[in-house]
Amino acid sequence: MKILIANDDGYTAKGIQALYDALVGLGELTVIAPESNCSGSSNSLTLNRPLSVQQAHNGFYYVNGTPSDCIHIALTGLLDFKPDLIVSGINNGANMGDDTLYSGTVAAAMEGHLFGIPAIAFSLVEKGWPHLDTAARVAKEVVQRAIQQPLGTGTLLNVNIPAVPYDALKGYQVTRLGKRHPSEPVIKSSTPYGEPIYWIGPAGQALDAAKDTDFGATQNLQVSISPLRFDLTHHEQLSQIENWVNA
Repeated sequence: MKILIANDDGYTAKGIQALYDALVGLGELTVIAPESNCSGSSNSLTLNRPLSVQQAHNGFYYVNGTPSDCIHIALTGLLDFKPDLIVSGINNGANMGDDTLYSGTVAAAMEGHLFGIPAIAFSLVEKGWPHLDTAARVAKEVVQRAIQQPLGTGTLLNVNIPAVPYDALKGYQVTRLGKRHPSEPVIKSSTPYGEPIYWIGPAGQALDAAKDTDFGATQNLQVSISPLRFDLTHHEQLSQIENWVNA
């Protein structure tokens, strides 16, 4: 079993080290991650400059680019083998609901998914790495299951883990994505020269946090596993829009 590990918090983040340590012994592990924090980078690829790949003292590879860059480079030239599984994380904070559109952690997994490789993204629901050991233990369990019962090539899983002691978890729940309220307003400031600058505001609160959603499951101290897909087509509107075009 060849496992490729990535993240969006950077190759020195506590989460990726914990994930690597948890998976030691489950297969041949290769880590390739961004040089610096790329949270919120989504599926972006760097096309306006060349990318470099370096190797740290611990053997991790790091790229001066995005999480998608890391997986793309790995699969199209850096590695001389095709991984059996791609694992991304452990993210510093949740990636639930609408967050998945922005998440670099999910994007790294999705890049592998686009190449036909089963992929799993792991996120710890609270920032600051509380109970990271719980998340690492859950990640190991999920990957072990993926080894024992291999996932299909079209499988992309988004896993969110409550930040509580392992014994406090109430099992696993397969979920759909919830929804958030619109983001909070931007935070306005200025440069020392009086020029206006803006910081993106905090994410909105959960709007749809029903029991069958990722928000609902993690609030109930369950590990949320959401199967995702890349198809953005609104299939239910195809005939409606065709009638609109031809009216």
